[in-house]
Amino acid sequence: MAVELLGAPGSPYTRKMLALLRYRGIGHKMIWGSHMQPPAGYPVPKVKLLPTFYFGEGDAREAVVDSTPIIRRLEAEHPGRSVLPEDELLGFLDLLIEDFADEWMTKMMFHYRWHFATDAANAGPLLIFWQSPTYPDEQAKQMADGFAKRQIDRLYVVGSNDITAPIIEASYARLIGILDRAIARTGFVLGTRPSAADFAIYGQLTQLGIVDPTPAAIMAGSTPRLRAWLDRVEDLSGLPDGAWLDQNALGQQLGELLTEIGRVYAPFLIANARAAAAGQSDFETEIDGKRWTQPVFPYQAKCLVTLRAARAALSAEARDRLDALLSGTGCEAMFAEEAVA
Repeated sequence: MAVELLGAPGSPYTRKMLALLRYRGIGHKMIWGSHMQPPAGYPVPKVKLLPTFYFGEGDAREAVVDSTPIIRRLEAEHPGRSVLPEDELLGFLDLLIEDFADEWMTKMMFHYRWHFATDAANAGPLLIFWQSPTYPDEQAKQMADGFAKRQIDRLYVVGSNDITAPIIEASYARLIGILDRAIARTGFVLGTRPSAADFAIYGQLTQLGIVDPTPAAIMAGSTPRLRAWLDRVEDLSGLPDGAWLDQNALGQQLGELLTEIGRVYAPFLIANARAAAAGQSDFETEIDGKRWTQPVFPYQAKCLVTLRAARAALSAEARDRLDALLSGTGCEAMFAEEAVA
């Protein structure tokens, strides 16, 4: 039975999951549309997000969102071409990098799409016509203008504002260079085969590197290898089976990326979690030596809990290897006792 999913080309998580389904050879039906207008007769998830996956059919059809647990469900229901490393340490690193892509890189995506007038003007009509190409011009313009205004007004919610903009933009510039060098070495982040983390990175970069003019120009000008990689990852159905990284290569391959995660994402997660625990609505912290301020994001407080639990579940030997790898990157702060104190 084919998996059905509702999504849009402008949704990085839709692109993440569609590419993953193609690589894994899982039969699927892509329903282009909006989460605000699910297919008639289909169940509605508790939280309307893209993509929405539909498992089963008829009265047994189930609507499910949140790409990370969906990937685990697909692994259990569809064997072969796994995107989750069996090795404990690699499995944790895959989870950490996937989380970074889903939760930090999406700040880059949202920032570049709606912070700059040129990018916002580009995105508004596309997002409407991706829902349906048959909207009349006048109606589409009204919808695009209204949608763009709502998204621009929400910039502060995801952490994009005049204070944080330089941090986000500097992180993007560093990150695409780091990813370009990693891909040059092995083709993917964790080896010569793609992991869930690769698809998460790809999903965000389809928007930053292809759809939105400002970050796309930066990528094309500085990291053409990475830009080309996006077109390949779109459909890896014919990619031969590859191998995961050797344990001895982890530091060389992942050192820069882990340092970037520790530089920007770790301090954000820690400050956000502490503020959430204290019942605050907003928080301020320092990221990369600069002031950061935004509303508390409850879901991302759960992300830190999930990462800490995943580390705690490792065997003592794998945890020791992880701690040695993370030492000095800044990531280790997420797993210190005082991180949630």
